[in-house]
Amino acid sequence: MPGELARSTWPSIPPTPLVLVPLGSTEQHGPHLPFCTDTIVASAVAERVATDLTARGYSVVVAPALPYGASGEHQDFPGTVSIGTEALTTVIVELVRSLSTWAGRIVLINGHGGNLAALTAAVPQLIGEGHAVAWAPCAVARGDAHAGITETSILLCLDATLVHVESAVPGATAPMSTLSGRLAAEGVRSVSPTGILGDPTGASADLGAALLNDMCTGVRRRILGESTDSRGCLRAPGPTGAPASVATKDRS
Repeated sequence: MPGELARSTWPSIPPTPLVLVPLGSTEQHGPHLPFCTDTIVASAVAERVATDLTARGYSVVVAPALPYGASGEHQDFPGTVSIGTEALTTVIVELVRSLSTWAGRIVLINGHGGNLAALTAAVPQLIGEGHAVAWAPCAVARGDAHAGITETSILLCLDATLVHVESAVPGATAPMSTLSGRLAAEGVRSVSPTGILGDPTGASADLGAALLNDMCTGVRRRILGESTDSRGCLRAPGPTGAPASVATKDRS
């Protein structure tokens, strides 16, 4: 994989590269997916986008993924590790300040919806400080919320050995609009004892490959579009290449 920072030496770093930073989480993903699901997805998207942009002549470096995020809504499930929004905001700010000493542009590739509050606090602040930074979601149109068919299919595509297919069962399938209030107040377990928001039973590696391709295409187009909104999020270009007025739903 081109430009993998962790395996590089300092003389090999190109001048002012584009740096992609995957942001994940360590949180429950039902009885069938691993705690590192969000980190795996964000890393896979960053790696594939880096390969694509490198082939187009860009100098790209992929930083090590940040595997901890704001996951308080999952804290009732054993194994979840959350550092919270305040700490994550500080980590993002200091990480970007450090990267900016040698990077040309920094894009945070977000794989966990719980990280949004930290991103929307940190990135506009950093832009105000003069740093060339933005963030982009790992998102697909009509994707389900958590540990459902979307994430299960992508994990089957990336590493099927991590998926316990026999334990994949339907979770809470009601519209998120009807669950969000209780979920925010009482956590995921209050609306889904399994921790699943969606239905993973129809997942397949083929669907995962298509979804992953859509995610990567979306992130690449956002990066090439170079247009950010007030949250510091790269806008999704419309069919003509102009920034779209409505962004695709962020994947959690």
